[in-house]
Amino acid sequence: MTRLTIRRYPDPALKAAAEPVTDFGPELATLADDLYETMKAAPGVGITAPHCGILKRLTVIDLPELGGRQDYVNPEILWFSNDVMTHTEGSVSMPGMTEEVTRPKAVRVRYQTLDGAVVEEDLEGFAAICMQHEVDQLDGIFWVQKLSRLKRERLLKKWEKTAR
Repeated sequence: MTRLTIRRYPDPALKAAAEPVTDFGPELATLADDLYETMKAAPGVGITAPHCGILKRLTVIDLPELGGRQDYVNPEILWFSNDVMTHTEGSVSMPGMTEEVTRPKAVRVRYQTLDGAVVEEDLEGFAAICMQHEVDQLDGIFWVQKLSRLKRERLLKKWEKTAR
């Protein structure tokens, strides 16, 4: 496994929508392994290929409630619950910065495995929050865009000071 370079906010790759994966060959599995290695070193619980400047719809999430590492190729959220929850979020592309974000408490996601099989899965709680966060990133929506203008401006000023 190779540790990849994580792009730092406001890198343009973090604002670009990722392209669907169409090649399910061995390179995809290698990329997923590299993303996992990179995420663990960051440290983080989720990472997308765009976090490393690769505009492909691939995310890796590692949570106990998911049974450990899960690879999601071309994930899309099919359904959001009306119930919401607030959770502290951050990003491997903005280390040390966190803020509370409110999102739907449950989702249904459709994705492909590394070999191309299509799967639908219901996620709740922190796993649902993580999936929404990573799918947003694949769509070019960086998590700070989910904050109120005041919270976002405050966080970005703090980031500018620490990123120097």
